[in-house]
Amino acid sequence: MEVSAHIDTFARDNLPPGEQWPEFLLDGPDVAYPKRFNCAVELVDAMVERGHGERIALRWPQDGKQAVMTYRELAALTNRIARVLAEDMKLVPGNRLLLRGPNNPMMAAAWLAAIKAGLVTVPTMPLLRAKELKQIIEKAQIQAVLCDARLKEEAQFCAQPGHEHHCAELAQIMYFNDTAPDALDALAAAKPDDFAACDTAADDVCLIAFTSGTTGAPKGCMHFHRDVLAMCDLFPKHVIKPGPDDIFCGTPPLAFTFGLGGLLCFPLRVGASTVLAERLTPESLLQLIQDFRATIVFTAPTFYRQMSALVGKFDLSSLKKSVSAGEALPDATRQLWKQASGIEMIDGIGGTEMIHVFVSSPPESVRRGAIGRVVPGYIAQIVDDDMNPVPNGTVGRLAIKGPTGCRYLADERQRRFVQKGWNLPGDTFLQDDDGYLFYQARNDDMIVSAGYNIAGPEVEDALLRHEAVAECGVVGAADEERGQLVKAFVVLKPGFQPGDAMVAALQQFVKASIAPYKYPRAIEFVSALPRTETGKLQRFALRKMA
Repeated sequence: MEVSAHIDTFARDNLPPGEQWPEFLLDGPDVAYPKRFNCAVELVDAMVERGHGERIALRWPQDGKQAVMTYRELAALTNRIARVLAEDMKLVPGNRLLLRGPNNPMMAAAWLAAIKAGLVTVPTMPLLRAKELKQIIEKAQIQAVLCDARLKEEAQFCAQPGHEHHCAELAQIMYFNDTAPDALDALAAAKPDDFAACDTAADDVCLIAFTSGTTGAPKGCMHFHRDVLAMCDLFPKHVIKPGPDDIFCGTPPLAFTFGLGGLLCFPLRVGASTVLAERLTPESLLQLIQDFRATIVFTAPTFYRQMSALVGKFDLSSLKKSVSAGEALPDATRQLWKQASGIEMIDGIGGTEMIHVFVSSPPESVRRGAIGRVVPGYIAQIVDDDMNPVPNGTVGRLAIKGPTGCRYLADERQRRFVQKGWNLPGDTFLQDDDGYLFYQARNDDMIVSAGYNIAGPEVEDALLRHEAVAECGVVGAADEERGQLVKAFVVLKPGFQPGDAMVAALQQFVKASIAPYKYPRAIEFVSALPRTETGKLQRFALRKMA
């Protein structure tokens, strides 16, 4: 590895041992990067240096109007924020910085600024509660947080001595989108527009993206500066094929690598612009496409299904490409959207461990029922339980190699995800003779609902804290709109009555204790749960019941 620019060496020190890494394919012309660069500089300042400073980088709705920020303005804003991080917060290269905010310009600028300053960014979903933030803060040994002021309550619990979710190592929280004199907005406004970006190595960690395991214990996926550029230079370049005049928009949070790529890094890499908007519904996303004349949209199948019925109410003549990922795309949804909009969907499968999409096909190469072929730069094979390749047309485990891959933060689960140099994302597929890959199922207990990964045991843990619940089991149930929904089988304690009131009470209880999107949308009361002789919950039996 190249000499690190990090003064705080925690991230590099906690990479998996070299023998547990996947094989990285770094020979291709698309990923021939220098040994040292800062990916935030490449995404923003390099555009200004090439003469594109006056092009629009960010767009957003504000007070019923359209606000914009040029590449030159974005470069200056990120420089000022980087100064606050280094000069006021006294953060040094390699420190981890937790970012908490919805999709808006300050959240985007904060992420870019932190990377310019050589920090390791840890973006988190706006819906996470203090319990979940505490797990991340402690796992990544985070001392500082930048948080949208509207989301301060849960973050403050983590900084509050005596609170059950207090994190002793968390030393400071600074807020943005805030009018206070000590907020990031005011402090950054007082800084000069220039900043000497940290001279990071291509293989310095710049992002720890957390994903829930099936146990609910979060896994931190560590990505390098080169990985951020690789996600921009493979899937979008070969499949989406954007240009500088494109206007991106969509729903995935910047805290998801799906959103970080599709709604920030991909557009910046080609000098295009992106529309950042909060709390979108299917109808308001269509309105956004119409108002901003967006050309490329990123969202989950659930949204496309709901938007299909509303397309006739809007002028979508600007829209050229639609990208679906985050969960399996049912062919019925693909056809519904195509009939409504005239656009062939770009489907893709990726993963936090791989940073972004590695299987997809451009619209002109779509094969019905298939997600697509491997993105150029990656290779795939379908293997059996012993890692032996299986014949085409045979269902097996998907194994992937490419320029990106899994490196968990100090986690034994690395051995399971990476075997014999291959990444095993945990999906079963079959491959045809032309290399098209057909998704079959997840081969673990993760519930994927409307694009969110939800660990059943975590929901069980929340339910079991309610005074009425004796036992429970949570699995994914097939659902036409959401792909899967969270279904709980609950055994009540004596003296508590099943019924609609109890369902509502349990749902509300879960929403209040963990991220609301994880709550069980269906609850079935049972007298007993299926268990093995040793007392283990038989999830396969619950899935059959669901």
